[in-house]
Amino acid sequence: MSGRPICIADFEQHAKEVLPKSVYDYYRSGADDQQTLAENVDAFSRLKLYPRMMRDVSAVDLSTSILGQQVSMPICVGATAMQRMAHADGETATVRACRSLGTGMMLSSWATSSIEEVAQAAPEAIRWMQLYIYKDRGVTRSLVQRAEREGYKAIFVTVDTPFLGKRFDDVRNKFQLPPHLRMKNFETDDLAFSSEKGYGEDSGLSVYVAGAIDPSIKWEDLRWLRGLTTLPIVAKGILRADDAREAVKHGVNGILVSNHGARQLDGVPATIEVLPEIIEAVEGKVEVFLDGGIRKGSDVLKALALGAKAVFVGRPVVWGLVYKGEEGVKEVLQILKEEFRLAMALSGCQNVEQIDGTLVRRDQWGTAKL
Repeated sequence: MSGRPICIADFEQHAKEVLPKSVYDYYRSGADDQQTLAENVDAFSRLKLYPRMMRDVSAVDLSTSILGQQVSMPICVGATAMQRMAHADGETATVRACRSLGTGMMLSSWATSSIEEVAQAAPEAIRWMQLYIYKDRGVTRSLVQRAEREGYKAIFVTVDTPFLGKRFDDVRNKFQLPPHLRMKNFETDDLAFSSEKGYGEDSGLSVYVAGAIDPSIKWEDLRWLRGLTTLPIVAKGILRADDAREAVKHGVNGILVSNHGARQLDGVPATIEVLPEIIEAVEGKVEVFLDGGIRKGSDVLKALALGAKAVFVGRPVVWGLVYKGEEGVKEVLQILKEEFRLAMALSGCQNVEQIDGTLVRRDQWGTAKL
């Protein structure tokens, strides 16, 4: 890349040039043939914007609330694992950037900075905790209790990973953490993805998940999780209306429409494609968020027009981290923020409350279904 990055693709190009191949492949790749990876992005281009004119957009307010917390914009940072592979400061740089931009960060259970380190790096930042349910329920309980004690504001429980999706690049690269890093939320080498025994010919992370994560989880386990904490609980990884209704029935406070960055089951729909049916299914009872494929501010506008309360971005943040640590993440978030502001203004929206389904059409014949 030559010159200053001006869009998300520029940051990714730089990351591709400077990261070790196995690290870049880990962050970038999707499952199997990566059809859904492409679809997550391409689906946004099939949605067309129908802007309103003459609406006085001399001042545009991007602010909103997420689970009762005020944020400067409906663009938040999703859980991306092992960020110290991208930059020495990893997750602590990311949370400081989020604090500067006035938005929130979801910390991965598989972070290379601990729950406590991230909290100490930016005590005032809005932080949420992503959670896997481990076979050892005591490990899960400890993660939840530590997050609540350190001021995290919600638990985003991942429901789409009983096993890890097959990611060809990770298998070819026999992916594992560099030896100087470990998942900092765990004490034992095996749980910290730092086994001296190695992981054979497979993706190390796939072996890790098969050994550690509980594939027997059921909807009833959400009630068990509710018994551990008073924090809001969000089900992360919902793609079907009936699953959304089940999640609401079992007491969640929110739903994150997600296909895990297209890294689990290839061939599932793009998240933006299924968002309207999830919105319809929950009947306004809980907040609904979306991740997957957000690369431009206009993507954010489309997601909100179809009913999302906010979006979460993952890979773009990692590319910013590679570029310049905390400052790079700030630049990525600032670009998305200003693109979103411009898209709102050009669509005639003074604030996020004015974003609705009339702004988006799937084709020339009708308005997108809400």
